[in-house]
Amino acid sequence: MPAQAAGPAAPPPGLRELLRSPGYGRLLLVSALVGVPVSLAAFGFVGLEHELQHWVWESLPRKLDHARAPWWWPLPALALAGLLLAPIVTRMPGRGGHTPVLGLGGPPTLPVEVPSVVLAALAALPLGAVLGPEAPLMALGSGLALLTVSAAKRAASPLLGPMLGAAGSTAAIATIFGSPLVAAVMMIEAAGLGGAQLTMLLLPCLLASGVGALVFTGFGHWTGLSIGALSLPSVPRAGLPDAGDFLWGVPLAVVIAVVLVAGQTLGHRSAAFTAHRTAVRTVLCAVLVGGCVAGYALVTGRSPEEAALSGQATLGQLAADPHGWPVGALLALVLFKGLGWGVALGSLRGGPIFPAVLLGAALGVAAGGLPGLGVEAGLAAGLAAGSSAVTRLPVTSTVLAAALLGDQATDSMPLLIVAAVVAFLTATFVHRVAAPGPDAGSDAGPGAGPGAGPGAGAGRGGRARGPGAGAGPEPGRPAPAGPVQ
Repeated sequence: MPAQAAGPAAPPPGLRELLRSPGYGRLLLVSALVGVPVSLAAFGFVGLEHELQHWVWESLPRKLDHARAPWWWPLPALALAGLLLAPIVTRMPGRGGHTPVLGLGGPPTLPVEVPSVVLAALAALPLGAVLGPEAPLMALGSGLALLTVSAAKRAASPLLGPMLGAAGSTAAIATIFGSPLVAAVMMIEAAGLGGAQLTMLLLPCLLASGVGALVFTGFGHWTGLSIGALSLPSVPRAGLPDAGDFLWGVPLAVVIAVVLVAGQTLGHRSAAFTAHRTAVRTVLCAVLVGGCVAGYALVTGRSPEEAALSGQATLGQLAADPHGWPVGALLALVLFKGLGWGVALGSLRGGPIFPAVLLGAALGVAAGGLPGLGVEAGLAAGLAAGSSAVTRLPVTSTVLAAALLGDQATDSMPLLIVAAVVAFLTATFVHRVAAPGPDAGSDAGPGAGPGAGPGAGAGRGGRARGPGAGAGPEPGRPAPAGPVQ
């Protein structure tokens, strides 16, 4: 007799069943508790990185009788960064973290790999690598969070490791983007989930983000240390966007996306170049980044610090006085910092988002002189478009731009949304046209690829490091929801 057909598949567990599963309450408790030590470690990391950066680019030049860092300063600084980074990326476990051009996704950072991530970031970022601190922070948070559970427990519950890692990453970047809400939204959007799965991920991330923000804020007031968060202390007053803002804002977002995808494509070429003879070529790429930064200082006569580093300080200066920047200096900043950023994406260690936001803002302010646009609208559109083009997360990018603009965001919100969506669509289309071959880096799953948002591909046995990334049969997607053991 023919085999009897199998019965209908059991319906997936509902939200109430998932929330009442034996391990989920413990996961929420652990997520809140983990947020405290992870945030303390992240605060110490960013505080130390910021102090080293200040010493290299401000205190040391003054001790050598320079009013500011001279034009040639980036050359020895980045050469030293390459020399320090080379043994880390070739010999230490974890290789200093993943290559920035691959976005913020990838396999989870295991606890044994955390030292190399921290050392690589401290070797590259303070010395002028044109990258941000967000990726090392997320790796640090993920690795420390996984210390709380054994490998056997992670193997027995496939969702436990990714969700706990996501909570740790959220706590680590709770205030680095200016608001804990940005970190939580980033995790949620990057996960690409819905229904019960979304709620299961949302609650640990929100808890960790809130605890992380509390620790960052408290220790910042207590110690007086600056963490170099992405923030704009002063922004130009904007009115309601009009037809001219949208007529120029849409093509501006397209241009920003094309420029940033070009930088990411350069990053893939750089990654392919450093894949062989990694130590020597890492140093060569670091010197090339230093040459780009020095070129900016030579051409404009301005401080090389404006084109070096992650860009949050320069972004604050630009937003505070956009009319004080000549268009030529802004275009030179985009050219030289963009080239340095592209090379650094494939060879050094850090995050891709901070410099991209500055590049988008610089292009927006440069276009502010167009009839009917204005620097206020250009800045707003540039912030949203720059973030969206590099992360492929338009909702997160809109929230980030709104957090940066503060009380000016309400009037600018329609323009922020349109710019973020247009940049996302343009970057996605242009990347498909200009993406290099598989040897230079391939998509690892939904949202992966150059500048992919957090939670992009799975790897190393299906584990995924990045907000919301999960382990499962499909790369970059968490396994079907089930009770947490």
